Amino acid sequence: MKKSTLSRKQEIYRIAAQLFKEKGYSAVTMRDLAAAVGVKAASLYNHITSKQQILSETILHIAEQFTEGIEIIVQQDVDAITKLKEVIAQHISLTIDNPYGMAALNNDWMHLEGKLDYYLELRTRYEKRFRQIVIDGKKSGELKEVHTEILLYSILTTLRNLYLWIPKKGELKKEELIEELSITLIQGVEK
Repeated sequence: MKKSTLSRKQEIYRIAAQLFKEKGYSAVTMRDLAAAVGVKAASLYNHITSKQQILSETILHIAEQFTEGIEIIVQQDVDAITKLKEVIAQHISLTIDNPYGMAALNNDWMHLEGKLDYYLELRTRYEKRFRQIVIDGKKSGELKEVHTEILLYSILTTLRNLYLWIPKKGELKKEELIEELSITLIQGVEK
C-alpha cells in the first residue's frame, strides 16, 4: 500500500510541476491540480499538505542533486574539460528526467517559503564549484583567458534553459546531445 501512495504522490508532483510550468506557480490552485489529477481537491490532502510542499520538495530535490553531483565532479582527478563535460551531462540528464521540475527550479524558486535561504545556499555552492572548474581550466592552460563570469553565464544560461528546448527535440538521443552540446559550449573556449 505504501508503494502505491508514493507513486500517486510522485504523479501528483509531476502534474503539479507541469501546471506550474504552463500557468506559473502563483496561478495554479489546488482545484486546478485536483482537476488535472482527476480527484477532488480534498483528496489531494491525503498525499500532500500544500502546493508549497510540492514546490519546495521539487525544487530542493533537484538543487540537491546538482550540488551533490558537482561536488563529485570537482573531486575527480581529471582535467577541467572533462569536468565541464560532466557538468553538461549532469544538466542534460536531470533535465531529460524531469523537465517540468527544472522549469519550477528556474521559474519559481523565488516562491519558496521558509526554504529560500537553503535553496540560495545550494545555488551559491553549485556556482562556486562551477566557477572553480573554469578557473582551474584557465590556470592549467586548458581554457582560453576569457572572463570567468561571462563564460559561467553563457554556459549556465544555456544549461538552465534546456527544459524549454529538450521536450521539443524528442528525436535526440541523450548521449548524442551530451556530446554535441559539450562540443558547442566548450569548443570556443578550449585551447
